[in-house]
Amino acid sequence: MGRYQKPGFWRSLTQAWRGMLYTWKTQGHLQFHVFAGIIVLFFAWWSEVSRFEWLILILAIGSVIGAEVMNTALEIVVDMVQPNFHPLAGMAKDVAAGAVLVTAIQAVVIGLVVFFPRLYRFAYQIF
Repeated sequence: MGRYQKPGFWRSLTQAWRGMLYTWKTQGHLQFHVFAGIIVLFFAWWSEVSRFEWLILILAIGSVIGAEVMNTALEIVVDMVQPNFHPLAGMAKDVAAGAVLVTAIQAVVIGLVVFFPRLYRFAYQIF
């Protein structure tokens, strides 16, 4: 492939999956977020959320996973260009981790908005 040729669709897709598998294997936080997302989706199915709520929950889960993957990419690049400790390199990593935290907090708030009324009704029926 020449210097300025774009890779084909299937090659790009293979490279993207390779990146996802690397992130899955090396980042415990991604594994936690995927596991939490699966639990949320199961609970959404069990509590029969609306189609709109499904979309919002899927968007929230995808945002957290996407932020975690981007955080991993940024950490790899920072480690590549600055293998020794540098305060700005560390700050870049912290800021990227902060972006993951923001999306995770957003996802939790969305989950509370979607599920709290259902949990409240469920608890009210039991007690």
